[in-house]
Amino acid sequence: MDTQIQFLAELNQLMDKLSFLSRDQLRVALKGYKAAEVHTIEFIGQHPDTNATTIADALYVTRGAVSKMTKRLIDRGLITRYQKPDNQKETYFQLTQQGQTIFATHERLTRQFMQRDMPVFDENPQEVAATLNFLHEYNQFLDQQVEQQK
Repeated sequence: MDTQIQFLAELNQLMDKLSFLSRDQLRVALKGYKAAEVHTIEFIGQHPDTNATTIADALYVTRGAVSKMTKRLIDRGLITRYQKPDNQKETYFQLTQQGQTIFATHERLTRQFMQRDMPVFDENPQEVAATLNFLHEYNQFLDQQVEQQK
């Protein structure tokens, strides 16, 4: 149990530090946009032809929350909704030009942050591989737990 507590504490501390180190640049570059808006834009930008269910499942939020978020993003001119000619039942989302700009800005900053952190990954490839393996297994376990909650 102590190892689990220590692992989760270290993971939380790591996420807090990553957030702290990126916060000011993100705040300046993406001024006026909330983190949840940027995350939704990022997901839509990375997953063309996405719908509300896909977004909700990926971001672990309700479809109602996605509905509110997509309405706000549409109102702000960041995304549009559309239907495919062969499927008039489903509504899909895509980025507008303004949404693409936000997406590209976030991607650029993410690449800069990754470049900053690259030395620790380059110096420890075996540890990184082992950690990735463990995180993958842990995620699979949590996926099972999530499915049981649905």
